[in-house]
This record gives sequence, structure tokens and C-alpha cells, in this order.
Amino acid sequence: METVLTNARLVLDDAIVTGTLAHRDGVIRDISEGRSQAPGAIDLEGDLLAPGLIEIHTDNLEKHFVPRPGVVWPNPLAAALVHDAQMAASGVTTVFDALCAGGYDAKNDYRRAIFPDMVAAIEDGVRSGAFRIEHRIHLRCELTDPALIGDLDGHLDSPLVRLGSLMDHTPGQRQWRDVATLKRFMTSNGLSETDADEMLARRMAAGAENAARNRPQVVALFKARGAPLASHDDTTEAHVAEAAAEGCAISEFPTTLAAARAAKAAGLATVAGAPNVVRGGSHSGGVSARELAEDGLLDALSSDYVPSSLLQAVESLAAGDGPITLAQAFGFVTSRPAAMLGLADRGRLAPGLRADLVRLRFAGRTPVVRSVVVAGERVT
Repeated sequence: METVLTNARLVLDDAIVTGTLAHRDGVIRDISEGRSQAPGAIDLEGDLLAPGLIEIHTDNLEKHFVPRPGVVWPNPLAAALVHDAQMAASGVTTVFDALCAGGYDAKNDYRRAIFPDMVAAIEDGVRSGAFRIEHRIHLRCELTDPALIGDLDGHLDSPLVRLGSLMDHTPGQRQWRDVATLKRFMTSNGLSETDADEMLARRMAAGAENAARNRPQVVALFKARGAPLASHDDTTEAHVAEAAAEGCAISEFPTTLAAARAAKAAGLATVAGAPNVVRGGSHSGGVSARELAEDGLLDALSSDYVPSSLLQAVESLAAGDGPITLAQAFGFVTSRPAAMLGLADRGRLAPGLRADLVRLRFAGRTPVVRSVVVAGERVT
């Protein structure tokens, strides 16, 4: 049966037009300007109708596995279902769940314990049809962990693994090149100054050595798997050159303008954090995501640690007298990440593509998601 949505502000590639969209059997069948008089047409009351959002890197699932420090939720699938519902409520229809393999500090990090359960929860939710939206796995590989390769063993075979990232959180470089900022972050999360100093010294001593050993092995594993790789927190032109030489396709969260420029020059797609846009800057002292977007150095936004930040960032980028229109701002969370990840069947409103849709309006400057459709089925 065909569903006709009319009196909608359709978010197209380069414009927003008032019109009608029809979908059937999970596929967009027709798009036209103007209002439909067809019997049964659903009046969207002038709301925006955009492609479903595509999230490339979110660690939101982890929050539901460890809702408080020291508390690991005993039902992995239940935790994953809450995460799924939150992503859907934020307008996301395809999510790459970024699961951390390895930890910053093998002695104290809880991530090793929950990693296999998080992978299994995503696999269980997909297999059982329990999720509202489409889930894929993004493996965040913490190169500083001496046990990383063992942690990855057995998980790279999952057909849901569609992306990997090379993460190096050695203090004194990349995201945490300012050690004083990192120490403040650590103590704000409950560590004493003495414990923070001890952890920093341990991580600085072992991080570079472990990363140098792990990095070529992880690159080889993902090449053999045929999955794309992203470099994470590139800070210098040398970081970008290394990533390009390894065959990385994406530069996630470049921390400086120089790194973002080098990434674009090398043909790497760039991703920045939507929270960076919403907050007006990076929490760790990195480059402004807004500046990257306005300078033509940004390909996609990620919600990172706040799912609702995607639509808030879209509104923020298009507000005021800047060079980015609302249609263009939506592209950072729809068509551009789709192109980056090779998802040719979604990310745009066009006949023949999946009917992944989000209906929304703004209450002042706050986006309000009113409904979400995944492959033609309403899920919220």
C-alpha cells in the first residue's frame, strides 16, 4: 500500500520545497512540488521531512551498559534497546555503533569487560529484529592497549563490522596534546590528583610503544576484512600523511585546521563532532567544527556522545547570516555520511531510495522530532 505524505517541507539536496512524497514497499516512489489531493494523503502541516539521519560514530551505547561508575547493567540487549530508542528519537535511522576495543589503561579500564557483550547485544538485536533502526558496528581500536589484538580476535568476522578507527590516546599528543587539560578532565571524573598523575605517567610511558606495535597489525586486519578505516584525532600533517599511506578513507575529529586541510588535500573525508557545533567549540581544545564547515573542510557530523546534537547542530549551522543553508546543513548528517560510507541506497529524498524519513519542526531553535520512518515503517 502506498503512503502519501503531503504539505511537507521536503529537505532536498540543495533546497527545501513544499511538496509531497509517496513511498511503498520501503522505497520512495515519487516526489513532487505542491499539495496532493489524493484520498488518504497525510497532511504534515508544514513540518520538515528530511532523510533519516546517518550516525557514523557514537559511543552512546556504552552509557547504557555502564549507567553509573562501577555499575555494569546485567542485561546487554535491554541496554542496547534503550540506546536504539534514543537514537531513533533523535531522528537517526542508520547508526554505526562505535564500540571501544581496548582501553586507555588496561589496569583500570572497564571497557575490556563490556566489549564482547556490546558486540553480542548489537548482533542479538539485529538478528531478532528487536531494533527500531538499522545498526552496524564501528570498532574503535585503542592502539595504546597492549592486549588490543587479542580483544579484536573473533569479532572482525561479524558481518555487522563495517568500519574501524585507529585511536591513540597517548597523553601529550592528538586529542590530549595538552596534558594539563587531560588531567583536569580525569579529575573531574572522580580521580584524585595523585591517581591521575600516576595514570598519566603510566600511559605516557607505554602508549607510544604499544601504538607503534598495534597500528600496522590493525591496519592489516581491516584490509583483509575489506572494511574501511578512519584515522582519529589527526593533529598534524604528518598524522594525515601516515593515515593516507595506510589506506585510511576518513579523518575523524581532526583537532587542528592544518590537519583538516591536509586531510582534504589527501582525499580523506572528514568528520567532526556535532556537540562541538552546539557548544561553540571543542571540550578538549580542538578546532571549531563550525569553522571547518564554513571553510569547506567538513564532510559529516557525528553526535559522538550526545545523540540529539545532530539536529541541534543542523539548526545552529544554518542560523544567522552564515554561508550554510538549512538544506546544506542537513547534508552533513544525511547525504554526505551516506556517500562517505558507501550507502548508495539512502541519505537523500529521491525516487528509488529507501524510505528512511524523519518528520520534525523547530520549537524556537530546538528541533522536535515528530515521527521516524525506517524502510517505510514508522518506528516512532
